[in-house]
Amino acid sequence: MTDIPKSHPRYASLVARERVTNGVKKGYTSSQGLIAQGRGECFDYLLGERTMPSAEAATIAAAALLLLAERPALSVNGNVAALVAEEMVALANALQIPLEVNLFHRSEERVKKIADLLREKGAKEVLGENPDASVPGLEHARALATRGGIYDADVVLIPLEDGDRCEALTAMGKKVIAIDLNPLSRTARKATVSIVDNILRAVPNMAAQVRQLSARSRVDLERMVQEYDNEKVLRQAVQEIQDHLVEQFREDTN
Repeated sequence: MTDIPKSHPRYASLVARERVTNGVKKGYTSSQGLIAQGRGECFDYLLGERTMPSAEAATIAAAALLLLAERPALSVNGNVAALVAEEMVALANALQIPLEVNLFHRSEERVKKIADLLREKGAKEVLGENPDASVPGLEHARALATRGGIYDADVVLIPLEDGDRCEALTAMGKKVIAIDLNPLSRTARKATVSIVDNILRAVPNMAAQVRQLSARSRVDLERMVQEYDNEKVLRQAVQEIQDHLVEQFREDTN
């Protein structure tokens, strides 16, 4: 990887680019994943490359939802593997739940490489290499799922996904947690809880909230979920982008 000085003003963004590029080289990430990374980076820039209050609220609700779930599961695709494999494993282990590899541009070789990477990082249960079910309403490889994992889950975390799978999982009666830097995307609008934040910040923040909320009563967790309003949070995220742009304009003109 390129030697990027930590003093560089875009250090975190450049490191993320390097990770995704390296993911392509190692076979975790598809070449199309580079385009997705660039699109997300654009929205992160609009947010000021920081976790905003809307994302903090969504992260707390997501953690509560995962702790309340009877059969939660975490989905991992190529970009997720390249960017936050270790952090996803830490979250799965904290919840004692499975990770499941799921790819749009699927090849058995890529699935195995990602599964092996997750095990190397300490994952206790990795699914997806032998899918035995299919999500209704999807006609591409992303429909493939595993019983005991995503197919049977009541709550699914789908970071960096496309909207049709989010919509299909919701139609199955599942609660879906999405991490998506675009508050206007179909994924963000169809999910139960949408975290408008960079996955590099969102997953560690979620793991921290899981640890913090694990001692809370079920009544408290249920109240957090009931009081959460995803539409309101998405409107707040759009407002935060607007406020940041105005702030930047004022700074540049002073």
